[in-house]
Amino acid sequence: MEDKYSHDEYAWMENLSDERVLRMIEEENARFRRFVDKLSSELFPEVWELYSMGIPTLVQPTERGVLCMVREGRRQVIRWLNGDVVVDSSELGDTVLLQWFTADESGRRLAYSFSEGGSDEGITRIIDTETGEVLDEIKPSVWNVEFTENGFYMARFYRRGKTPDGMDAPAERVFLKDEKGERMVFGEGLSSGYFMELRKSSDGKSAMMTVSLGWNSSKVYVGPFERPEEWREVYSSESPASPVDVVDSRLYVLTKEGRGTGRVISIDLEDGSTEDVIPETDFPIDWAVVAGNRLIVGRLVHASHVVEVHSLSGEKIRNLSFSPPGTVVPSRPLGDSVLLRYESFTVPYRIYELTAGDEVELRLIDGKEIEGRYRVGEEFATSKDGTPIHYFTVKGQGKDRKKAWVFGYGGFNIALTPRFFPQAIPFIRRGGTFVMANLRGGSEYGEEWHRAGMRENKQNVFDDFIAVLEKLKGEGYKVAAWGRSNGGLLVSATLVQRPDVMDAALIGYPVIDMLRFHRLYIGSVWVPEYGDPDDPKDREFLLRYSPYHNVKPASYPPTLIYTGLHDDRVHPAHALKFFMKLREVGAPVYLRVETSSGHMGASPEIRVRELSDLLAFVMRTLI
Repeated sequence: MEDKYSHDEYAWMENLSDERVLRMIEEENARFRRFVDKLSSELFPEVWELYSMGIPTLVQPTERGVLCMVREGRRQVIRWLNGDVVVDSSELGDTVLLQWFTADESGRRLAYSFSEGGSDEGITRIIDTETGEVLDEIKPSVWNVEFTENGFYMARFYRRGKTPDGMDAPAERVFLKDEKGERMVFGEGLSSGYFMELRKSSDGKSAMMTVSLGWNSSKVYVGPFERPEEWREVYSSESPASPVDVVDSRLYVLTKEGRGTGRVISIDLEDGSTEDVIPETDFPIDWAVVAGNRLIVGRLVHASHVVEVHSLSGEKIRNLSFSPPGTVVPSRPLGDSVLLRYESFTVPYRIYELTAGDEVELRLIDGKEIEGRYRVGEEFATSKDGTPIHYFTVKGQGKDRKKAWVFGYGGFNIALTPRFFPQAIPFIRRGGTFVMANLRGGSEYGEEWHRAGMRENKQNVFDDFIAVLEKLKGEGYKVAAWGRSNGGLLVSATLVQRPDVMDAALIGYPVIDMLRFHRLYIGSVWVPEYGDPDDPKDREFLLRYSPYHNVKPASYPPTLIYTGLHDDRVHPAHALKFFMKLREVGAPVYLRVETSSGHMGASPEIRVRELSDLLAFVMRTLI
């Protein structure tokens, strides 16, 4: 499609090998260093202490004990809880990032992925946890490994070229690898935008496959775990849905069909009949697992989790709440127990064991707290169309210096729930207020909340954010607005629409050029969420808010745009080109490009340097 926006004067910046790009990055990095370096260096030890205090990011129980992925000093490790190290990132390389791990029920076989510089593509290894022997190595990395008796399933994401069945990338396929070799077993013919997730039932007998189009609709397949040729579709929904477990020939499914806040149903796998188990309420069900003969659900109440224990027929047995408001994520159940990993703004982590047999018992087995007294508050702003917008505030016990650092996202059905931000604690200790806003586009209030912030409704997300920022400004705060990835789109769109509602902007690893995002790296998979720039009707609403195409002369606040050259998910050109557009109109804009970082971060030291720079930028511009 040709129009006046078809010519892009900065298209050359999409070539990251262009000498002009590399020279500009070097110059701008040096300019930014001059702005923050002294303060950032002073803050680094404090952020480092908070970041590297031994925080598990993943936990999984096995028959041999609990495995955890933990940040420890300058390395990441996979280790037994309070026990021996199984994988050490420092032995793989100085800038290696561990991405994920999973183990079989025995705890003997372990799969993990790692990448150089934090890129999405890396290497997956299967190892023997007792001997350390590498049983298999797969390049580029795969994900969603599920162990069979003699092998494993895995999902491959094709970023370029074609899939084995001849479909254009980006697209995903599922493979089985065992003593017979490697073969594709699921996904044939599916085009870009479809995602698959395979899970094993708790008894190990059934495979549960979810096929989702973007973040919007789902189909669930079930069949014998070891015989993928017998997997069959048993449930389909125009809303998100995910299988929970198979118990006594009944499949339990968490579906957002209906009002969109989530309900659990069960499906008889023999006759196809369906029963409601847990009905919808005003607050959404975020996740559900089966442990023993109990159904455990995590429900979002104003964007923080409460946990409910139900019988398999749906009768509520017990409510579990956590303080301060926090995020609770379940592990894979083992027998009648499940591990719950909790974190909050001021609590790095707690790990609970929930036993759900005849008696329900919640036991704290590990955790870390930080020193000091903090207050987590909850407030509401009113958006342009009258919608109440919830947000968290985190303050210290000292004087409120009326400086607010506001984080937002608003997209892809992702809920922003309380979590530990190491770089926010020093800000709060110095009298600042950390704020996290729950905007439309996420899943904080269910699927209707998500759809009210996607495609042609995306402007609602920016209006929600503006409402929060305006309220804080009205209360006398100086405000720094911060977002990353899709949140970078949020802040950049808000910046060009309403620069008056913020005193500083931090835009990280962002999606910004809404007419070309689908042509850069894996951007085409985001079309179901954002819309298709090649469709004239979609192009019209995308162009209305695309930050890159709406920069105009204005009184902009100090702005930091930051990205990483190894980001192979969101192309760094979004950040680079937007920087050039802002510089054209004389905006006080800085650019920080991490040359050893991908979308998911980098090694601990590189990551902490980035976080310290963000903190220093906020303090330099607000205080």
